[in-house]
Amino acid sequence: MTTMKLSTWPRHAIRGGGVLAAWLAAQAAHAVESLPGGPAVNQIDLAPPVTHIASEIQWLHNVMLVLCLLIFIGVFSVMFYSILKHRKSVGHKAAHFHESVAVEIAWTVVPLLIVIAMGAMATRTVVAMKDTSNADLTIKATGYQWKWGYDYLRGEGEGIGFLSMLDPQQRALSDAGTPKGDDYLLKVDNPLVVPVGRKVRIITTANDVIHAWMVPALGVKQDAIPGFVRDTWFRADKTGDFYGQCAELCGKEHAFMPIHVRVLSAKDYSAWVEAKHKEMAALADDPNKVWTLDALKERGAKVYAANCAACHQANGKGAGPIKPLDGSPVVLDADKIAEITTVLQGRNNGAMPSWRQLSDTELAAVITYTKNNWSNKTGQLVQPSEVAAARK
Repeated sequence: MTTMKLSTWPRHAIRGGGVLAAWLAAQAAHAVESLPGGPAVNQIDLAPPVTHIASEIQWLHNVMLVLCLLIFIGVFSVMFYSILKHRKSVGHKAAHFHESVAVEIAWTVVPLLIVIAMGAMATRTVVAMKDTSNADLTIKATGYQWKWGYDYLRGEGEGIGFLSMLDPQQRALSDAGTPKGDDYLLKVDNPLVVPVGRKVRIITTANDVIHAWMVPALGVKQDAIPGFVRDTWFRADKTGDFYGQCAELCGKEHAFMPIHVRVLSAKDYSAWVEAKHKEMAALADDPNKVWTLDALKERGAKVYAANCAACHQANGKGAGPIKPLDGSPVVLDADKIAEITTVLQGRNNGAMPSWRQLSDTELAAVITYTKNNWSNKTGQLVQPSEVAAARK
């Protein structure tokens, strides 16, 4: 019996070792690596800075940390020394005295001087962070539930505008519970593109609730508040891709609102601007054009896949609290204004967000698509002019 155990044990061990090796290899294959410009594995410091302001913030952070550590060591050293050396068990008796003017002055003046020193170091950086004058580019970043809208207002690229939202494949990975890739939940369909070495002013606002535009590597975090305009700026010192997220809890899909800033060389940026203008010109629609049902359905399928499928699913069945569009009374309603109003104004306090940022043609197309897809065979179509009239 013993001989059998001794002879068979190595084979079990080898077999077990093979399974363990295979498991370790699988874990290594799926291991998350640091994302350049984004979060790093086991990161304990601020993001590597790529702007002068971000470098100053990191320096201030480290200096303040050292000062706080020194204060901590000093205060607790005195406290524990007093506890140990003046305890009753070694014969010390409590002293009876009233306030000491010298001590009162010392513990008032010393902290005041420390606070003044810390404030003096930080003031220059804080003032510089708020100086958005003489910008080379001005871009408005509008927060929506749950995506960002970018409009290039001044400088090279003026007139460009687009929406930036989580890449649909990333959302599918999240829904399936299979996170994958170093840029998981940070990949967007349309990144914000800016040139290197130029001052970029970011104007922030929001369409619904408070959001916050934050990119750690750029040293930028600015709230986006409905009805208000705030601004910040950055000047990237090198090219690359840099990632951030909405930093204000803004609703159930707050985690799916990433920010991706792509910094290009001046030459590459000019080429991107030219290509973007051509793309926008090609997509420009005549708001008075009368579309056919088939043309609207074809256009609507693309709009739906890019903006609606993440919540309502490609099959229109919805999920959890997300209501299905397949068989929806609002979609099937013969009064087309019901669905037009829904997509323009949203419903249920933002649970269904407003999509006013889409063009009249895009909204007409996606409404027509939902009315004539899946089991919805209404034969109804909505023209862009009807959406335009409902906006007023």
